[in-house]
Amino acid sequence: MGNIGHNSGSDPYAITADELRQFVERYEQLESEKKDIQEQMKEVMAEAKGRGYDTKVLKTAIKRRKKDKDQLAEEEAILELYEQAIGSRSDTL
Repeated sequence: MGNIGHNSGSDPYAITADELRQFVERYEQLESEKKDIQEQMKEVMAEAKGRGYDTKVLKTAIKRRKKDKDQLAEEEAILELYEQAIGSRSDTL
């Protein structure tokens, strides 16, 4: 296959079919790897659950570890404020 693109001949942005195919194949490979990693993550959580850990709380702990201290403190303060406002905190019952 020759060059394909919007214009013929002198278009500097014209791409070859091979180049386009390479992008598609690289992307598909990454999708495949992503699926494999997601499956491994599910297996880790299943193992943790089998050992008696609460996986919902475990995932929350993982998300919290990714945040910086200031961001986490701000979110906790806002959450506490909201909980007090709606009366859902145990110390307000």
